[in-house]
Amino acid sequence: MLQCVADMNLSNSYGKVDIPRQLVIKKDAACIPDAVTNAGLMLPIVAKPLVADGSAKSHELSLAYDQNSLQKLEPPLVLQEFVNHGGVLFKVYIVGETIKVVRRFSLPDVCKRELCNSAGVFRFPRVSCAAASADGADLDPGVAELPPQPLLEKLSKELRRRLGLRLFNLDIIREHGTRDQFYVIDINYFPGYGKMPEYEHIFTDFLLSLGHSEYKKRSF
Repeated sequence: MLQCVADMNLSNSYGKVDIPRQLVIKKDAACIPDAVTNAGLMLPIVAKPLVADGSAKSHELSLAYDQNSLQKLEPPLVLQEFVNHGGVLFKVYIVGETIKVVRRFSLPDVCKRELCNSAGVFRFPRVSCAAASADGADLDPGVAELPPQPLLEKLSKELRRRLGLRLFNLDIIREHGTRDQFYVIDINYFPGYGKMPEYEHIFTDFLLSLGHSEYKKRSF
């Protein structure tokens, strides 16, 4: 699904949307260092479980700081280049044509000194869950500013068309130090909408609109 975002090459006056360079590893952890080098991925690397079954482990992220520690990861995995983003991500919920955005605390930035002096794999359970809400927190305005609505509207419209989905959410980050460079780091189809503000009204309106559209089709 993330490849759909890359294929769009979405860029306009409101910003640019891309995905981090990534790599899928289905088995054999011993091959990961060579695979990462051949793919040109830069450290640190974020590792995400490939299987999303709703379990606690499926939500666990790992951050690998050095080449040797890559062999300690447990496939199947998706590996992504880590992009500094001020420790905040935006969860963008799409319900039909409605878009709702909330802020969540995320992995902290990694400086060059930390990268040089750190080694190993660090695990982070349940990053960006509802309990990690950053809405209302005292944040740097350059970090807290939501992605532009016109950019999100164009992105969500195109993803609805390409993926054939009406209910999904995006995890989006802004590259730290920029105002308009965004990365989609995850797409979830039919996420838990209980975490979305005003979800009852939004979801009810969506279901009613589907029923109304179906009624009109049958009337003709």
